[in-house]
Amino acid sequence: MPHQQGAEQDEMFTYEQALRAIFQRTDVERGERPPYSERIWRLERVHELLQALGNPQGRYSAVHVAGTKGKGSTTAMIASALRAAGLHTGMYTSPHLHTFRERIQVDGVPISEADTARLMERMAPVLATRPEVTVFEIITALAMLYFADAGVSWAVFEVGMGGRLDATNVLQPRVTVITSISLDHMAILGPTIAQIAREKAGIIKLGVPVVSAPQQPDALAVIADVAAEKMAPLTLGGRDWQWQRLPHYGGVRGMRFYRAGHGSCPEYPALMVPLVGDHQLENTANAVMTLELLREQGLSISRTEIALGIAQVEWPGRFEDLQRAPTFVVDGAHNVDSMQKLLRTLAQEYPGRKPTVVFGAGRGHTPADLLAQLVGHVGQLYLVHANHPKATEVSELANACVALGLEATACPDVDEAVALALDTAQPDDVVLATGSLFVVAEARRAWMRLNGLAEPPADPPGIY
Repeated sequence: MPHQQGAEQDEMFTYEQALRAIFQRTDVERGERPPYSERIWRLERVHELLQALGNPQGRYSAVHVAGTKGKGSTTAMIASALRAAGLHTGMYTSPHLHTFRERIQVDGVPISEADTARLMERMAPVLATRPEVTVFEIITALAMLYFADAGVSWAVFEVGMGGRLDATNVLQPRVTVITSISLDHMAILGPTIAQIAREKAGIIKLGVPVVSAPQQPDALAVIADVAAEKMAPLTLGGRDWQWQRLPHYGGVRGMRFYRAGHGSCPEYPALMVPLVGDHQLENTANAVMTLELLREQGLSISRTEIALGIAQVEWPGRFEDLQRAPTFVVDGAHNVDSMQKLLRTLAQEYPGRKPTVVFGAGRGHTPADLLAQLVGHVGQLYLVHANHPKATEVSELANACVALGLEATACPDVDEAVALALDTAQPDDVVLATGSLFVVAEARRAWMRLNGLAEPPADPPGIY
């Protein structure tokens, strides 16, 4: 009998086997992505997969968050506030910084390696007969199954890409949320703001309240039309709720937040916001508007708990200030809009200082457009190729710099660039690592190694 037990143990999935079972599938999120059409991105396939798994997504209440920028931060803030109210809460985001497990969290704790392996082993027979199921569809189903197994009462889901055909759009949420929309993934979602907005607005459900950040006119027109068509009440930031940035006190950032017409008696006179930048105030507004709608629906969460959850939120890699003297900031800005916001935030936080920049980019975006934003705003520029399958070669980045008249130094890897930038910086200087989340992830690790700090968990090499 003991021998039989050992044999069964040998047959169980390991964490590495679980990841390989996921990432060996068709991955339309990487490489040359196909058009955003029902032929490839099929929600029926996701529905059928989840039905075979017992429809776990129906066993808890959900909030669904789409948008171009800020959807991860907004998701993290909503989940943090729900946890602050004592609610057992799942959170699903993508991509990850250091380990796949970050994408799927319960009460702020990433899914364990053992639970990942256990659930993938459970899903294996279902997946074996469904070869067309994609990487993101499997991960989404895994998250939904894990949340059900964990017995969460609430789960907050960030859309992977687009919205209308995203695997997460099988949800029937209590509120849908749309963050700031800008040009990104244009080859897939469309070349105009209006087309991209229509894909994002595809998460709006019949009769389900929708929250939106302030939008460009073309995007807002689409969102308003879809909301009206779906009879989904629309709460719009800047119109229905308004906010003002508060002065910094001891490095703490805050905002007044109030329903339109309540400025003299604000519902939130001083929300503390640990995430940096005016765009994060907009994301905070989206999160709080969402939580206010849940309060109206009867959710037992106080404004004090909402404020506490916002104040406690953690979202690494987004204008994250790792050290001072010299200052070292990492930020995953990867499109033109986010790079512009990053540079505005740098100017606000560190006026008069041109940062030394460690820059690398992904192939899914246009590195030359990102580098063009840096012209006139940087001191020394180091170009890097991250250890990631989507990373752009340094030679391509260098050619773009030549065309833009940007002086740059090519480095063999992120570690060397970070070490060189910090070693040559003066105490008052600012060093910035940016261009993609995978550059930020490697820059964070490099900084931790330089300072003798324990590194975050990592996945087995060669998985992705």
